[in-house]
Amino acid sequence: MKLTRNILLLVAGLALAACTDPSRFGDTTGGAGGAGGAGGAGGFAAGSPSDPNSPAYFNQTIGDRVLFAVDQSNITPEGQTTLEGQAQWLLNNTDYTAVIEGHADEQGTREYNVALGARRANSVREFLISRGVADNRLRTVSYGKERPIELCSDEACYAKNRRAVTVLAGGLSS
Repeated sequence: MKLTRNILLLVAGLALAACTDPSRFGDTTGGAGGAGGAGGAGGFAAGSPSDPNSPAYFNQTIGDRVLFAVDQSNITPEGQTTLEGQAQWLLNNTDYTAVIEGHADEQGTREYNVALGARRANSVREFLISRGVADNRLRTVSYGKERPIELCSDEACYAKNRRAVTVLAGGLSS
């Protein structure tokens, strides 16, 4: 029941986010992360991957995902490094909230993988909270094996699908 409610809230939030002004990350608005006209001062365009306050920078430079071992929700040392960067970015950009998506590979039942994805997402959430990110800025959702990024039945694909992805949303923390 709680999972269904959380999924419905996430879908509603994503639907509302899709209706917002797509130029909010452009040079004219200064970005939702508070880049505020940094286009000329910092030598980068607001909202671009070179703007340290932009979601593009978060995704491409810091990294929006961590990978997990088979049937595990423990964060690896590589994952901890990525999450340290995510935590610092979120602490510096308080206008953003995040939804942490938990995923699993195609092995196992749907129910098992949804539960495993939830444990992975929660591990990431707890790590970020332990680094100072406010818990009310973080939500989790599990997709289990329903949203693979690789479609093949070998370990290389499975490894990419065992992940947690931090998806940013702007201006929702108020």
